[in-house]
Amino acid sequence: MQARAVAGYEEQKRMMHFSLAAAVLLLGAKVTAAVLTGSSAIYSDAAESVVHFLAVCFAVWALRLAHKPADETHHFGHDKVAFLSAGFEGAMISAAALLIFYEAVRQIIIGVKIENLGVGVAITSAAAAINLVLGLSLLALGNRSGSPLLRANGHHVLTDVWSSVAVLVALGLYRFTGWVWWDPIAAILAAMNILRVGYRLIRESLGGLLDEADPAAERRIRGLLDEQVEKAGLSYHNLRYRHSGRTHWVEFHLVFDDALTVGEAHAAATAIESSVAAMLQPDGRVISHLEPKSAEHKVEPWEGR
Repeated sequence: MQARAVAGYEEQKRMMHFSLAAAVLLLGAKVTAAVLTGSSAIYSDAAESVVHFLAVCFAVWALRLAHKPADETHHFGHDKVAFLSAGFEGAMISAAALLIFYEAVRQIIIGVKIENLGVGVAITSAAAAINLVLGLSLLALGNRSGSPLLRANGHHVLTDVWSSVAVLVALGLYRFTGWVWWDPIAAILAAMNILRVGYRLIRESLGGLLDEADPAAERRIRGLLDEQVEKAGLSYHNLRYRHSGRTHWVEFHLVFDDALTVGEAHAAATAIESSVAAMLQPDGRVISHLEPKSAEHKVEPWEGR
């Protein structure tokens, strides 16, 4: 199987720093637009940007920690912090959605007054365009590097795009109909969408932290193992797979003929391990347990399954 080109740490770091710079720039622009227009929809967009800025700051730190090598206190490395970062980002998104919903309801109660509509539309349109390019770039790099951290940040940026689109639709309807209630209604709809994305990120983060199985990845591993053991005249069982962000961990039992020497069995196992590790990008760690056929069906109590 041909290995994918995998984004390195430096490329990921540059993208996250660019995301942080964009978050600062767009936060200032949206707060300015909210103050100038008094629009609850633009205010909601700015509130989401405040949360996004805090989440990106956390993600930049988490990215650096995730690539710190294993040490005496963390034998399996630090890359699971990427799931923690994704969960934090999901929680911050959800908090922003609740804040947006609150502000929209408050505007409905006290009344809506919108000013400087042209300025608000111009700033919001520019912000949406920048975030669209940035969000898609983060998702592409996150998929290529296998980083839940970058994917979470990309999804967060794209929720900002949807918020901005909702604002533009609301302001457009207000301009053509004169009905000011489009503004808080759009804010409420944007909040509901943001809350949905926040829940999904939290759910994915918990799945990663709890080593939830990935059926698609397991199918690929089983397919390669089936091919390799058949070629070597072996069998295997007790396959386990998990990933901790960028590192994929695989273990399985290989069953050999009792007549083989330890050296012969080790050489065959190493070849199979190497082929599985090569398929797992960006980092695959594979461990096999060698068993003779005479002990194939013996279940050790500490194995758990």
